[in-house]
Amino acid sequence: MFMIESDNKLFGLLGKDIDYSFSRDYFSNKFRVENIQHKYVNFDLENLSTFKSLLSRENISGMNVTIPYKEEVIPFLDELDPVAKAIGAVNTIVFKDDKRLGYNTDHIGFQKTLLNHLKPHHNKALVLGTGGASKAVCYVLEQINIQVLKVSRSEGPDRKAYHQLSATDYKEHSLLINCTPLGTHPKTDACPPIDYRQINSQHLLYDLIYNPEVTTFMQMGKAKGATALNGYQMLVEQAEASWSLWMD
Repeated sequence: MFMIESDNKLFGLLGKDIDYSFSRDYFSNKFRVENIQHKYVNFDLENLSTFKSLLSRENISGMNVTIPYKEEVIPFLDELDPVAKAIGAVNTIVFKDDKRLGYNTDHIGFQKTLLNHLKPHHNKALVLGTGGASKAVCYVLEQINIQVLKVSRSEGPDRKAYHQLSATDYKEHSLLINCTPLGTHPKTDACPPIDYRQINSQHLLYDLIYNPEVTTFMQMGKAKGATALNGYQMLVEQAEASWSLWMD
């Protein structure tokens, strides 16, 4: 399924239901532009039960990792970069000297793009979702001294459930970041179940989703006067950081 010529290097994206993915087209085009005879494919796995055998079969030089495997893939790796270890999630794997090395470049892409839009009053954030992407987001926010309130479907010791958010929470936390897949193509009508009536022109809504270009989450925010951006540029930045690691 993933056959290539032996003298080429193979790269790919590990995930589930990822036919829509940005990465395959982005890197395939990059290889063409750079005139490099490598290939990039999707490793679309229902679960990780076959992952180990896939690694032993293929001449793989690097991988990106997306939902839902950014945390699950860690036990399969030999070493973690200190930042990836601190975040607790991996989105880039480098295969080097018979070792599988885990990195996180999501935080690079997120920080570069977020800083272009922050205003002084964006000093507290609601982070929607608690998966691997949200871990990188929280890491960045903590590094730049933005207070974080995690939000999920269910309450936890370090988070609130959506229905527990108060008007004060929305007023104080003027930065909202969607780290869930809600609203991704093809289920574009979905969105995080926040109270959009509480959103106003002081809010910045950042959706990590890039397909569609304008998500329902973004539309609902814009309708209330908020600034809204998607995750496309973040993906470009994290992809370029992955490229640098592979080509080092």
